[in-house]
Amino acid sequence: MKVAALISGGVDSAVAVHCLLEQGHEVYPFYIRIGRDDDSGDCSADEDIEMCKLITRRYNLPLEVVSLHQEYWDNVMEYALNSVRRGLTPNPDMMCNKMIKFGYFERQWGHEFDATATGHYATIHTIDGLKYLGTAPDPVKDQTDFLAQITYEQLDHLMFPIGDMPKHRVREIAVETRMPNAYRKDSQGICFLGKINYNDFLRRHLGEKNGPIIDIQTGKKLGEHHGFWYHTIGQRKGLGLSGGPWYVVDKDVNENIIYVANGYDAELQYGRQIPVAQMHWITRDPWEGQECRDVEITFKNRHMPQFVQGRLTRLASDAPMVKHLGSNDIFFSEADQANKKLENSVNSKEIHTQGNTAEKVEDKRYVIESSAPIQGVAPGQFAVIYDKESRLCLGSGVITFTNQNN
Repeated sequence: MKVAALISGGVDSAVAVHCLLEQGHEVYPFYIRIGRDDDSGDCSADEDIEMCKLITRRYNLPLEVVSLHQEYWDNVMEYALNSVRRGLTPNPDMMCNKMIKFGYFERQWGHEFDATATGHYATIHTIDGLKYLGTAPDPVKDQTDFLAQITYEQLDHLMFPIGDMPKHRVREIAVETRMPNAYRKDSQGICFLGKINYNDFLRRHLGEKNGPIIDIQTGKKLGEHHGFWYHTIGQRKGLGLSGGPWYVVDKDVNENIIYVANGYDAELQYGRQIPVAQMHWITRDPWEGQECRDVEITFKNRHMPQFVQGRLTRLASDAPMVKHLGSNDIFFSEADQANKKLENSVNSKEIHTQGNTAEKVEDKRYVIESSAPIQGVAPGQFAVIYDKESRLCLGSGVITFTNQNN
């Protein structure tokens, strides 16, 4: 097959290229440049591109560097900043996969190939003629929670050559084949920041505004913060408070107040019910046309190796799901607005695509009842839904609000 391989300069995508060649595919590596070499908050790509050149030269392959900076800024970065500005917790890496790597790239370059391959740790299963996103055997490296917003059309065009390997085997292949990046450390942090400090990025774009930090149980002011947008539900570090540990348990966006609770086991840190809206099923709604009540699932609400057991219930259309967070009603999130931008771009550009990547988001609402108390569930995060065996990633939805005392 003729395969477009997205490479980053890291060991995972390099070994993915090696595996594709070993399987006899015709491989065309691409590097997606989303940053600029200035202080705009984006990462410098020069070092990564040089590493990509070393890798492609080793296999005598052409490297094409393509720029999607403006698309990235207009969609992913604006989504992230607007989410934080509204007191929500965004997931820019998830939106980058859906909108940039498998959205704009596919429509402008990827559609010319039989498939697009990446170094993600994920698998693909075919069941009854349909493809499903599957988890990786290595739970520590599993990245399906970053892929849970992709569409079926995107999944149908994807390959994950190293998805069924443990990380140590990937490193071994890199060493055995004398990859130039065999010992290069894995990249860390949010995709668009690179080496830029997250708080410095927010300060550059959102500024500062001092407000009180209040003990939610006593109402006592404990200190001050520089803006609610620097803090997220469940945060412990960076509060500057003595007598801790202190955790952020709530925010008032309108009044610029951060509420905290004391102690590792503070009850207000935890909740069992996770309300979810804008549900996106990757392949199909597993319960379409039937009742979805107390269905056994596993789920994640952040990137972690553990899958949490729970039960999923679809709510009636008139069920109340909105909580006031300051002056902002959290119902339709910034993720939905970003998806609408992508849909509009599809409708306004005559670009051939593998399918409609601007798939409609379901307006039904759900609640996850966790088998164990969950710490730090934040509005704006994605709840990623898996089958009860944690084998298939079914989709994801946006957490709308949390009721900590349930």
